[in-house]
Amino acid sequence: MPFALYSPAFPNGQTIPSRHTADGDNISPPLEWRDAPAGTRSYALIVDDPDAPRGVFHHWAVYNVAGERDRLPEGVTAGAKTESLGHGINDYGHAHYDGPNPPRGHAAHHYRFLLMALDVDALGLGPNATVDEVRKEASKHLLGEAELVGTYAH
Repeated sequence: MPFALYSPAFPNGQTIPSRHTADGDNISPPLEWRDAPAGTRSYALIVDDPDAPRGVFHHWAVYNVAGERDRLPEGVTAGAKTESLGHGINDYGHAHYDGPNPPRGHAAHHYRFLLMALDVDALGLGPNATVDEVRKEASKHLLGEAELVGTYAH
């Protein structure tokens, strides 16, 4: 089986529930994965919107997710920090998940959840690393990728 990422909250290619958007509770959806590549020691996850008017907009990056894991619970970065996960600074300037919030009147935007399986236990990034810096560092250790796409419009 190929490395796969999915969410109990929405099927691939379908609408992200408002609970997981800026219009709702703005909490990350639950994510699960299976069949990670052999040798996976950690994961990094990036969420972006390639349909944004000014180019790709970064909504979330979380990294140093332990290689034994096969899921991230709903709202994993909401509230007090309870895990030692790394968080990239998104394009809102926040080190946490910020859900879909496309401009009103736009057709549905596509939100890419990209999970990267890595060959290292941790990425050596500082506390102010941006989503792009997380992606760049993760790409040096990439064993495989799995993608889930959700859509959303106001």
